[in-house]
Amino acid sequence: MIAGFILLAAPPLRAQSPAPGWWVQLEAHPTFDEAQTFARDYAARFDNVGGFALPTGWYALALGPYDARDAALSVLGQLRARGAIPSDAFVLESASYGRRVWPPSGQDGSAGGTDEGRPPRAAGNDTALPAADSKPEPEPEPEPQETLAEARRAEARLGREARAQIQRALRWQGFYEMAIDAAFGPGTRGAMADWQSARGHEPTGVLTTRQREELLAAYREELALIGLETVRDETAGIEIELPMAMVAFDRYDPPFAHYDAVNGSGVRVLLISQEGSRASLFGLYEIMQTLEIVPPEGPRERRDSSFTLTGRSADLRSHTYAQLNDGMVKGFTLVWPPEQDRRMERVLDAMRESFAPFGDALASDLGGGLEVARRDLIAGLEVRRPASSQSGFYVDATGRVVTALDGLAQCSRVTLEESYDAEITMRDSERGLALLEPREPLSPLAFAEFRREPPRRLGEIAVAGFAYGELLTDPTLTYGALAGLEGLGGDPALRRLDVAASPGEAGGPVFDEAGLVLGMLLPRDDNATRRLPQDVHHALGYQAIAESIESEGLTLRTASREAPATPAQLSRRAADMTVLVSCWN
Repeated sequence: MIAGFILLAAPPLRAQSPAPGWWVQLEAHPTFDEAQTFARDYAARFDNVGGFALPTGWYALALGPYDARDAALSVLGQLRARGAIPSDAFVLESASYGRRVWPPSGQDGSAGGTDEGRPPRAAGNDTALPAADSKPEPEPEPEPQETLAEARRAEARLGREARAQIQRALRWQGFYEMAIDAAFGPGTRGAMADWQSARGHEPTGVLTTRQREELLAAYREELALIGLETVRDETAGIEIELPMAMVAFDRYDPPFAHYDAVNGSGVRVLLISQEGSRASLFGLYEIMQTLEIVPPEGPRERRDSSFTLTGRSADLRSHTYAQLNDGMVKGFTLVWPPEQDRRMERVLDAMRESFAPFGDALASDLGGGLEVARRDLIAGLEVRRPASSQSGFYVDATGRVVTALDGLAQCSRVTLEESYDAEITMRDSERGLALLEPREPLSPLAFAEFRREPPRRLGEIAVAGFAYGELLTDPTLTYGALAGLEGLGGDPALRRLDVAASPGEAGGPVFDEAGLVLGMLLPRDDNATRRLPQDVHHALGYQAIAESIESEGLTLRTASREAPATPAQLSRRAADMTVLVSCWN
């Protein structure tokens, strides 16, 4: 079944065309007998089936006619959603069809009665038709193709809008990438020639009348399937073209107006609208990257007054644009499945070109806004979550980070503070240590100062880390005691701690009373046959860390002071140098 084949047809015979209106085309067949067989099947379920002979020799089957395109699109969406018609059915105007060949003469094609949900019976079109078992009349010989000179003369009679429409159709099908200026210069001529070659025509760069009809019919079919319409959302203060055969307005949840998928399209649109400043714009840029609808892979750019985010994954695509103007942050997000890539590329072009903010922003009392109680939702959207999180700490001024290796074994991506991608540049499996380097140099507020020599006495310590993962933006401090200068097995590289640390703090710094770093907290080494007391932990000491990373050309900063740090000083040092390390799969 080939629903779109009629789009390659020459102009229909207007004298034999059906009455004006719109049809839901179901499929097309190369022979009358085959089309008649399928027409009988459809007529058993629908009472407004029409069949039409096409100049190509094929036969189209359709439901209708409907007085308005919107009515036909509504029927298309309902029936396609129920799986009652082919998924590639589409809406087409009556003028695209030729002679009607179904129902047979004297029959109305109905199966008797109507079922709930069946489209209403269309009136009219009682053209005299051949009997059901008769053969169709021979098609007239097609008119001869225009010569190049005749095609040029016909083209010269086109108005500005007709020429612009040809450029739009060429661009929609991927042959033209320049401005829509209605001027047929070298770029447009080249696009025409490329289109002609792709369709098996002589690449003259001048379309004949039939070729123009062929091109524009395909364009109209695509537009019908997508339903591009100019939407003026007065509440959000945005006017934009949207694919309304694929999405429908659902709700406001500031700063978003949600247009969710319909008819199984998998396409979603968010209109972004909020009052704000440059800080609001930059905050939105960071927040959007935590959402499930913005995959982490893909180009992104932030400027002083706008940003773009493109996300790509195996099963999802999205593009976000937002701008700051007159105290308003406005923009849009388009989300689609990969199988819609070609269509959505054109939809995205239309959205960019038509995007026009106006008026006020969404009022915050329309919905929950960005600040919500649940951390797995932001303004009604799912937040992307890492597979696991742990702690680390900066060890130099460019943002390199020391952390525990165990939690990073199966990561496809590692981030710092959920925003900055990092590479694992060194792995020491014997000591359980990893060195991370951000892909772009960072400027941490502070980095670690280590105590070079082992402590002279046992005393209080504090472990800094993200005990609650990403739920808190600053690390916690967990106080305890230095219980030994070597591990339980006598390993001098380790420091034994008596502290109630949590798994999320593994990889974080261990401070002594003076606020110097004694080492890095290691994950607990419990196994199936041995479990240590809950408060027993180990830290990897300074000397082992220094030896492990010396091959990376990194010299750790050291100091020797004994004056105790105040709780406020220790909290500030911990917050400035401790970092959330996330593993993504």
